[in-house]
Amino acid sequence: MKADVNGWLLLAAALSGIAAALHVLIVFGGARWYRFFGAGEGMARMSEAGHWWPPLLTSGIALVLGLWALYALTASGAWAPPESLAWMLPWPRLALALITAIYCLRGLALIPLQWFAPAQVTPFLIWSSLICLGYGVAHLIDLIQVWERLG
Repeated sequence: MKADVNGWLLLAAALSGIAAALHVLIVFGGARWYRFFGAGEGMARMSEAGHWWPPLLTSGIALVLGLWALYALTASGAWAPPESLAWMLPWPRLALALITAIYCLRGLALIPLQWFAPAQVTPFLIWSSLICLGYGVAHLIDLIQVWERLG
């Protein structure tokens, strides 16, 4: 690994990439995968019925997570997009700050939900919130480390 590569931000990129890949696998896995990953019975039933909404929504989430992985990979210093693709990753500081905020807020959303709607809190929600919070904290630490370089 190059000396100027931020290893933790590279890990953050890998984590977002893994999350994106899981969402793609869920589309192909169908209703059983929607259930296993906690998407809800409604999504699972729509998937069983061949409805277009579950794969469209899940594919959209996969695309967003994949884009987030590319932003983190680029910010890590491990990869620079070719000039022909550089336009796809504008405003890296703003984008990474928003990605970090979204991960952190998703992770912390469990707190008010636990307080105001405890019946809605499931083991899946607890684990996914902890994972998102971990992603968010990793992104925050890494973003602070590379902020000046992103200028």
